[in-house]
Amino acid sequence: MALHKYLHHTFPALMLRPPLFYSWDIGIRFELGVDYDYHHVYENCPYLQGVYTRAITLCKTLHAPNDDIYIVVDVNDFGDGGAFKRKLNVFSKYVKKKSLLCKLQQHTIPYVFPEDDENKAYLTHRFFLKCTISDFAYVPMIKAICRQDMGLKPRIFHRVYFINTTKHTIFHIYDDRGCDLVATSPETIRGIYESYSHWILDYDRAKIDQVFS
Repeated sequence: MALHKYLHHTFPALMLRPPLFYSWDIGIRFELGVDYDYHHVYENCPYLQGVYTRAITLCKTLHAPNDDIYIVVDVNDFGDGGAFKRKLNVFSKYVKKKSLLCKLQQHTIPYVFPEDDENKAYLTHRFFLKCTISDFAYVPMIKAICRQDMGLKPRIFHRVYFINTTKHTIFHIYDDRGCDLVATSPETIRGIYESYSHWILDYDRAKIDQVFS
């Protein structure tokens, strides 16, 4: 399987699951949401506008239009049928050329959080599509990912990873609070580190600065 082989050879020993930043030596953790106020969350509120701006800017800066990428979506399956009660429309809703959907692949793997699965009853369904970022309406997709905990629709609860096989990077927005970017070389992401250092999560700044020093 191409994705599995790529990850095994390019990011050996990295398990594709959050938090990526703490599982790989070369990476950046960016803060997306600033000055969150529970009482003032609505579509296009200042808080979410800030989240969107940062997430979309980072994604656009990182992925050139013709870079080869895998868009990967992990769906939890707790054995209750909930994973597929609703059609997985993450791809069909945001892919521009519907003909690409015939290349969509799915692989069922052991639950990616085994420490939370004492009885080994859970599974993870991993869907992935090889494409370019320009094949996707990634702006509304990213907004939906950022909205997952905001009580606003449309929203994407599933974990979504942008794996760039041209630059050898993995980009993961975990929710409105922040995102992780990991790479095989500091030089690959030095530009994004220097341009957006003011967005780095302060808690991890010392560790990140050391990677690029």
